[in-house]
Amino acid sequence: MPWNRLNGHTFAAAEVFSSGAEVFVLRRFPALALSVAALLITSTTATADPPDPLAEFHAQPVKWAPCGGTLSELECATLVAPLDYAAPAGDRIKLMISRRKAAAQDRRRGVLFTNPGGPGGSGVGVPQFLANSELAQVYDLIGFDPRGVGGSTALNCRAAPAIAELDSRPADAEFGKWAAEAREAEEACQRSSGGIRQFISTANTARDMDVVRTVLGEPKINYLGYSYGTYLGAVYGTLFPKRLDRSVLDSAVHPEWIWREQLRQQAVAYRQDVDTWATWVGQRNEKFALGKSQAEVLAEVEKVAAKLNTTPIGEYNRSSFDGAMGVGARYRPLWSDLAAIVTKLRSGEKPENAEGAKAGQVLARTSLQELRSGVFDTVTCESAWPTDLHNYYEDMRTFRERYPYGFGVVRAAPMTCTFRSFTPPEEAVKIGRNGYPVGVVVQSEGDTQTQYASGPAMAARLGHNLITVVDEGKHSIYHGGNPCVDGKVNRYLIDGVLPGSSSECAGDPRPDVPKDGQAGAAPALSADRIQTYLDGRGLSAGRP
Repeated sequence: MPWNRLNGHTFAAAEVFSSGAEVFVLRRFPALALSVAALLITSTTATADPPDPLAEFHAQPVKWAPCGGTLSELECATLVAPLDYAAPAGDRIKLMISRRKAAAQDRRRGVLFTNPGGPGGSGVGVPQFLANSELAQVYDLIGFDPRGVGGSTALNCRAAPAIAELDSRPADAEFGKWAAEAREAEEACQRSSGGIRQFISTANTARDMDVVRTVLGEPKINYLGYSYGTYLGAVYGTLFPKRLDRSVLDSAVHPEWIWREQLRQQAVAYRQDVDTWATWVGQRNEKFALGKSQAEVLAEVEKVAAKLNTTPIGEYNRSSFDGAMGVGARYRPLWSDLAAIVTKLRSGEKPENAEGAKAGQVLARTSLQELRSGVFDTVTCESAWPTDLHNYYEDMRTFRERYPYGFGVVRAAPMTCTFRSFTPPEEAVKIGRNGYPVGVVVQSEGDTQTQYASGPAMAARLGHNLITVVDEGKHSIYHGGNPCVDGKVNRYLIDGVLPGSSSECAGDPRPDVPKDGQAGAAPALSADRIQTYLDGRGLSAGRP
């Protein structure tokens, strides 16, 4: 028997032993050669890769077809994934994915997975949102509905009846109603969640993404995530560091605020925007006559709030006014409009443009709606929340006084996770970067959904480069009208050129209203101005 054939196994000596000294040993001591060969056989057998428990899912065919409807530019497909990755032979779920092929196939550099945020946002339409971006030239844009959402196997929770009245500054006697409503919502969700709720998690969604990657035949993915999608992208990179190439995390969540603190900090961000607005208005008392300092302007705002609490004007009561203050102060180009609204309400006059009030009402009801959606109420329960209601009631007292604008009290109140009725099968992922390339974090200074501190914290945790959008309150910036951010992100994702470790882009400009003692005229309040601004940036059409 030749030395390189033993028990039917063939060895290629030139591949296994290549140095002259090793060849000499084999020729001089053939018995030793057989021993070495036998050792190699044992070693090869012992270190062989175990069977892939997901082989069936990885090998499934993908059948693309036009998505139809409003997504006519995209292709869609349905895949299957394990409900429980710890038991992949068990129950399965459906995953809905979408694709828009790179327009310049000769420049194609792979796939770009996307997520719009949430938790609970449908992502199949994101490739169409990015269709006219530079990224669409070189990437196959991939969207998907995360497990529990939309076209994927959905987690549907029955709505619980409203118990508490929507109030931006509820009395202590009302706190129990807020808790009761949250408890009812949790129980209603658990009753209607079937057997899937405990498996709706960020970690499992990341695992789903890797199944999709494998099915598409891609060795690595690139990633663009907004809001909650930043955490999802960071979790994917933590679990599959060898499978992630370039990544952009736009409007990041704070890695240490998962999840209750992230919501509480939204109230802080709204207040910071209002304080910044009040400082600006105070420097323009000749125009707005609301006071000469931040403190004086805020005192006038509180007088208006107190007045509206007893005598509403049109659509404005105290709660809708508090909501309008949060929304208006967030968007810098609307600052003069917000000041004009406060001035008119102070005089008892109904503003010509009630969009501020409507925006405040929509904000509050949208917030409450999100907090009752099945996926939101499940993913945000990945980490434990306090169960002692006194913790929440103390927060509510503080937040109704300090953070009334933008309905800050909603962020402090008990939520479904306070009464969590299921046990997550695993801890929330502790994110970190281990081996995949340096990425980019984009964060606005005045962002209310993900407070600014979240961006630097995420960048520091992952060792990513940070783009700060200065004096900006918008959330989800890329491809939303900021050429500076678009340019930096495109250069990185397309050409691989990182921005500076810490760089800045300017946000939307403040109104051109001169400070006291300076020449110039301010734009007048227009009935359509606020809505035009929101529509022009996709904000009133559902984009956060």
